[in-house]
Amino acid sequence: MNIIGIRTIKSALGATIAITIAQFLGLKYAVASGIITILSVQSTKRQSIEMAMKRLISTIIALFISSILFVFIGFNEYVFGLYLLIFIPVTANLKITEGIVVSSVLVTHLLVEKSVDFFWIKNEIALFLIGAGTALIFNLYMPSIVSKLEEDKEYIENKMKDILLDMSYTLKLHCVSINEQRLFEEIEIRLSQARNRAYKNFNNYLFSDVKYYIHYIEMRNIQFEIIKYMREHCKNFISIYKQTELVANFTEKVAMAIGEPISSEELLEELESLKYKFKRQSLPKTRDEFEYRAKLFQYIMDLQRFLEIRKDYVLKLKE
Repeated sequence: MNIIGIRTIKSALGATIAITIAQFLGLKYAVASGIITILSVQSTKRQSIEMAMKRLISTIIALFISSILFVFIGFNEYVFGLYLLIFIPVTANLKITEGIVVSSVLVTHLLVEKSVDFFWIKNEIALFLIGAGTALIFNLYMPSIVSKLEEDKEYIENKMKDILLDMSYTLKLHCVSINEQRLFEEIEIRLSQARNRAYKNFNNYLFSDVKYYIHYIEMRNIQFEIIKYMREHCKNFISIYKQTELVANFTEKVAMAIGEPISSEELLEELESLKYKFKRQSLPKTRDEFEYRAKLFQYIMDLQRFLEIRKDYVLKLKE
């Protein structure tokens, strides 16, 4: 299965069955049904249905335009070229360009037979319906990728936890972890892969609302962008102030809460208490201390936004 792939198997079996059905029904150019099946097997159920509908519309339009041209001008390669000059812009305007190749192949049958009799129109439509229909039936089966999405979820949470813990240590020890760049690169790649998988999973369900993983990955993507800002602030924390250790401890607490049933409201309340504690402390005595505390405050605001994103996500899930 790893060598061949499920889509390849579907294409091979589907094409064979489509050709067999077309031959059994006595259709001419039965092999075209197999080619249509191969072109119609898609990665998701939604894609397959959308593709089939677009190609059906384009096929009807193609047969209509070509029939008029062949009847009034004649059956030759120049008229076929004229057909393409008209047909392609029409499909582009209707946003159904996916059907250009399939439709034009069917039109060539009319050109070869030099006829637009009802028999041939019916033959071409039947070839399309058998090919596209077979592909749709085979695409009803899609292997589940939920287990892979759960692996993505666990991986992303662990990496985010590692990054925030490293930030906490950076605040305490005033040195950047040697793994920092690697962690950021790894999670960015996995977030992109997980996002593609989440949308693929969504497109494999036609009548169910399965947007959970999409919402989850989008939430983590936004949080990751916030972490990037926090990373830049962390690089500036080279001095030792008592506020730094408080923020470091809170960052560690946020890190340990990732993936755990700890409400964001609790952490946000604790963060407000921390901000209030800072306000009650004495004012900075030097310009450097003032700038340092300003950057630290910005870091805290990023942490607050990080938690608010999670809070909003949980509220949407409840709704």
